[in-house]
Amino acid sequence: MSRTVVVVGGGYGGTAVAKALEAEADVVLIDPRDAFVNVAGSLRALTRPDWAGTMFFPFDTVLTRARVIRDRAVSVDPGGVTLASGQRVTADYLVLATGSGYAYPARPTADSVAEALDDLRRTNKELVGAGRVLILGAGPVGLELAGEIKEAWPDKHVMIVDPAEQLLPGFKAEMREDLHRQLDELGIEVRLGTSLATPLTTEANRAATCTATTTDGDEITADIWFRAYGVHVNSDYLADGRLTTLTAQGQVPVTETLNVRGTGNVLDHVYAIGDLTDVAEDKMAAYALRHAEVVAQNIVAHLRGEQPTATYQPMSDPMILVPLGSRHGVGQMPTPDGPAVVPAATVSEYKGVDLFTGRFTEQFGPTAA
Repeated sequence: MSRTVVVVGGGYGGTAVAKALEAEADVVLIDPRDAFVNVAGSLRALTRPDWAGTMFFPFDTVLTRARVIRDRAVSVDPGGVTLASGQRVTADYLVLATGSGYAYPARPTADSVAEALDDLRRTNKELVGAGRVLILGAGPVGLELAGEIKEAWPDKHVMIVDPAEQLLPGFKAEMREDLHRQLDELGIEVRLGTSLATPLTTEANRAATCTATTTDGDEITADIWFRAYGVHVNSDYLADGRLTTLTAQGQVPVTETLNVRGTGNVLDHVYAIGDLTDVAEDKMAAYALRHAEVVAQNIVAHLRGEQPTATYQPMSDPMILVPLGSRHGVGQMPTPDGPAVVPAATVSEYKGVDLFTGRFTEQFGPTAA
């Protein structure tokens, strides 16, 4: 029986699938980068460049049997993948795991560890001398960035601006109240229900004094600003429709077994996981890792001539952990009695202290540090 599994994308879900299957099949991982990146650590890496190497796990140490091709997919069909280089990679099983993109510094833009570390050091130098920091976007990324900056430099003035009327809507009011309290204690200024009346004329992530007026008439001055909004699904390589028809949001339609719904049929040898899918849930690394477990189980069943039975069901209640540095933060976790707000100490223990570095060191081996 043919046993080639091609995984497109080496993020949380893709790397986990490749790692789980490399002893069971001939696994090929396609990704332009030279390492798995624990992007949960990106914002701390910005404020602590000496720590930044711990967020990178080189593929040549993570995967001991799988083959890694450093390239980008430009098209996928039921038989395989066409790469930007022109190379064709045929597959018996396909796993699409290209995730989503986000503005730097929340996600590094460079494909090599060395270049990504250089970018972070360069931006850190820009940030060091800035007394007033403006963050556009009050979602989890903007909040975490503000917390990391304040932990590294308590005397900096940090302001977050967002047109939303509420922080983290959809979560318990008790958690949002605790969030406002902690932001006040840290000295982080939050302006909700407003935005900039005109675009900033200075470049993001670069030290340069800028002044802007908000839509409610206030003037804001900052020495550096960061963009913390604008997630997009990495599905352009599927736009030709040779494999499936994307949703209006650019996502891949999947079944409960995470098989891709093709044009008029379900592709029983093709799977999609993580942010790429149309699964109705928030897009989080924890969910991508759960997707990876389901897909790995189903492909192993295929390889053994058995009927795949593993299915994925989204959690009934939303979950979130938002650290504000290593010691502060808010969270909501599922319990048998429904969602429960957790204290800062729990957020710190589960995420804030090392931003999952220990978990991935155990799963994937040594970091690039």
